Amino acid sequence: MKLLSAAVLCLAPLSVTATPASFWSSQDVISEAIPVKGDNPLEYCSDPNGNILDIKSVDLSPNPPKPGQTLTIKAEGVLHERVEKGAYVLLEVKYGLITLVKQRPDLCDQIVNVDLECPLEAGTMTLTKEVQLPAQIPPGRYTVHADVFSKDDKRITCLDAKNIQF
Repeated sequence: MKLLSAAVLCLAPLSVTATPASFWSSQDVISEAIPVKGDNPLEYCSDPNGNILDIKSVDLSPNPPKPGQTLTIKAEGVLHERVEKGAYVLLEVKYGLITLVKQRPDLCDQIVNVDLECPLEAGTMTLTKEVQLPAQIPPGRYTVHADVFSKDDKRITCLDAKNIQF
């Protein structure tokens, strides 16, 4: 869980407009996967054109992450608009077919965990974060879905990490 939370929190702030009709609206799903540039398992879950966040690259080391090791996350992107308190993440984490997390945390309450704070100003952002992964991560396949919105329901980004194997 620490890995998944860290990955989402690191990517979301690096992380047009779509109003979330439901928790996961199929109207925004893309037919072919569009990978996020860099050494990572991430894909956009909707067309990234028009997102508030233009992700330039995300690198994970090691990739794939390893239990008991330090995961280094390096990301770069451009925010096209200021992100203020009230921005949120529709977050779902699954272990195989079992949903471990399905929540809507406030983005600004969470990004302090990656040494950022709101408001996030428009412009280029770079982020490097190291996370010590617990050795006791249960083996199996994990999936993360993070759909990130501004306080005005404009899409910041939408990312999937599918079949992360531990």
